[in-house]
Amino acid sequence: MCSSDLEEIEQLQRQGKSLDDIAILVRASFQMREFEERFITLGLPYKVIGGPRFYERAEVRDALAYLRCVGQPADDLAFERIVNVPKRGLGDATVQLVHDHARRMRIPLMQSARALVESEELKPKPRQTLRALLDDFARWTSLLDTTAHNELAEIILEESGYTEMWQKDRSAEAAGRLENLKELVRSMEEFPDLPAFLEHISLVLEVDDKAAVERVTIMTLHGAKGLEFETVFLPGWEEQLFPHQRSLDESGRAGLEEERRLAYVGITRAKRRAKIYFATNRRIRGLWQTTIPSRFLDELPAAHVDVIEARSSNYGGYAQSRFANMDNYAGSTYATPGWQRAQARQQETSSTTSRGGGNNSGGGWNSGTNMGSGQRRAPAMIEGELLATSTSKSGYATGGRVFHQKFGPGTVASVDGNKLTVDFDKAGRKMVLESFIQGA
Repeated sequence: MCSSDLEEIEQLQRQGKSLDDIAILVRASFQMREFEERFITLGLPYKVIGGPRFYERAEVRDALAYLRCVGQPADDLAFERIVNVPKRGLGDATVQLVHDHARRMRIPLMQSARALVESEELKPKPRQTLRALLDDFARWTSLLDTTAHNELAEIILEESGYTEMWQKDRSAEAAGRLENLKELVRSMEEFPDLPAFLEHISLVLEVDDKAAVERVTIMTLHGAKGLEFETVFLPGWEEQLFPHQRSLDESGRAGLEEERRLAYVGITRAKRRAKIYFATNRRIRGLWQTTIPSRFLDELPAAHVDVIEARSSNYGGYAQSRFANMDNYAGSTYATPGWQRAQARQQETSSTTSRGGGNNSGGGWNSGTNMGSGQRRAPAMIEGELLATSTSKSGYATGGRVFHQKFGPGTVASVDGNKLTVDFDKAGRKMVLESFIQGA
C-alpha cells in the first residue's frame, strides 16, 4: 500500500464516503507505524483500535527514552523512565536521592546521578549499579559520531539488556513487542542522524486528532472480528508475514489454519470492497530482501478476484515493475495454479479494457463485477506493490570494485538484474541493489 492509495482514501472522503467506513487491517502491530506516519503527513485523521499508537506503546517509549538519554542527556523524563528498566535493583529510595540532589543543585537527573556516584551518599550496591549505567551511556554517546544511528540503537537495546528482557518474557505479547522494537530501529534508516529522528518523533507525538468526528480505523486482524466496514485495505499478504512464520513454527498445521481463519476474517470485514496488497521486496536491516506472495492469494475464488497492476512508482530510484510480469520477478519460483489463473485473468482484462477505462478506472474499485445470489460483499482486489524489481542490464560486472556507504569497499561476485552479490572487504558477502553502491 503506497501514498497514492492513501490519497485514494482522501478521494473517497471527497466523494462523501465516511472515514469511519474505511479500515486498514494488518497482521502484526509493527506494520501500523508507516501508515500512521503517512496519515499524519497527509493530514488524514485516524484511530488505532485494540491498543495505543505505535510510538505510544510501552516498549517503543522505553527504547526512545534510551535514545533520548544518549542524544538529549538533559531529558529528565527519559532518564527516570529507564533508570531501572530492565530491573537493576535501583529502588525508589535511590531514585529519590537523585531527584533531591538534582533539585537542590538545579541540574539534570543524569548529571545529578554522576555527582552522587562519586560521593558516599549512596549505598555501595546501588552506587556501583548506577555507575555502570552511566558508564554505558557515556560509551554509547561516544559512538554517536562513528556509528550509524540505527546500528547504535541496536547496540543500546542489546547492551542495556532491554532486548534480552523481552526475549526472556513468556507472555503472549513479548514476540510482538520485539517486532515493534525492530520496526523502530528500521524506521531510523530514513533519517540522517539521531537528532533528526528524535525531532521527528517529537512532532509525531504532538499530533492529536481526537477532536475529529470521522477517522480511518487501523487495527490488527485479531481485533477485527465482529466489525464491518464499507472499504477494507489488507496490506502485507506475504509469506512469513501472513501467514506469520512464528505461528507456523510454534503450532505447525494448527497455526496455518489459524492464519487462514484470520485471512477469512480480514476479507469478510469488507461490506463492499476489499483491496489486498503484497510487496515483492522489503527492506530489512538496511537491505532489500525478496518476498513471496501469500499462499492465501491462491485460495481466493477466481470469479471474485480482479488483479490490478501496480501503479507506476519509483521507490528510491529503483526501476518500475508490474504485478502481471512475474517472469521478471528475480529469484521467484512462485508459479502455482492459482497464480497462473490470476495472471491469465489479468491478461484477458487488459486485452479488452484499456488502463483508465471500464471497471478498472484509475486502478480504483471494480464494483461492476456480478455477484452471486446471497453474497453480501464485492470481490477482493489484489494489488501487487512491486518496490524494486528490475530486468534491465546492470552497469556493474563480476569482478568489479564497488563502494557501499555502510559496508565499505568490495568486489562484485555476481550480477542478477539490479541485484549484486558483493564480497565486501570487511562486512563479508552481501546482496545489495546497485542503486546503493558506486564504482570504487
